[in-house]
Amino acid sequence: MTSYLQIEKADKVATVRLNRPDKHNAFDEYLIAELTQAFRDLAADAAVRVVVLGANGPSFSAGADLDWMKRMATLGRGENVRDALALANLMEEIERCPKPVVALVQGAAFGGGVGLVACCDIAIATTSASFCLSEVRLGLVPAVISPYVAAAIGPRACRRYFLSAEKFDAATAERLGLVHRVVEPDALDAARDEMVGHLLKGGPAALTAAKDLIQRVTLARIDEPLRRDTAGRIAEARASNEGKEGIAAFLEKRKPKWQ
Repeated sequence: MTSYLQIEKADKVATVRLNRPDKHNAFDEYLIAELTQAFRDLAADAAVRVVVLGANGPSFSAGADLDWMKRMATLGRGENVRDALALANLMEEIERCPKPVVALVQGAAFGGGVGLVACCDIAIATTSASFCLSEVRLGLVPAVISPYVAAAIGPRACRRYFLSAEKFDAATAERLGLVHRVVEPDALDAARDEMVGHLLKGGPAALTAAKDLIQRVTLARIDEPLRRDTAGRIAEARASNEGKEGIAAFLEKRKPKWQ
């Protein structure tokens, strides 16, 4: 099977790149499974101290592959719950990775792509990056990613961007707390190297302990009941008449009926 990732290891750093540039790095069940396994493997690799998550092509990630969503809309609620839980577990693997994870956002991050950014410990974006939580315009909700996005930008910003589905730029993402730094495109590699240099100065066990400390003292526990709840919500939305209409309208390049 074709790999949807490029993984490189050098000097205690693992770089994982989404590699579906022709699909704007949209994810389906295969990319989700591959990326989940990659983070599990890197978590257990004692030679890796820092993980960098990036993407090839002009986009970081367009979120869910609509062909995949269309397939899931034909299935029942049980199949949709299992499928959505796979994405929830991917988010958990990234967020709980015992090594620092740095996201490099060089282009558009839409829908679940925003979730990937929010799961990472540190995010650096270029001035050309853009963001959108676009699910409601497809008759869906950003359910599985919501705990991570809410932790990053807070409930007040979620009220706006979950509901309006507005696109926002990198400067706004930085102001909201979704990304930590914005640089010109040709400065992204230097910004990555600078941040990795800072992280490598920390003790490996201390970095892991610091991540655990942050979760214990500042965040509500993202646990199995919450993952099941959010997976159930997206499963219901996918199989609903509105969800089916939203995806069909997008694929057919027409306005959905509610417009």
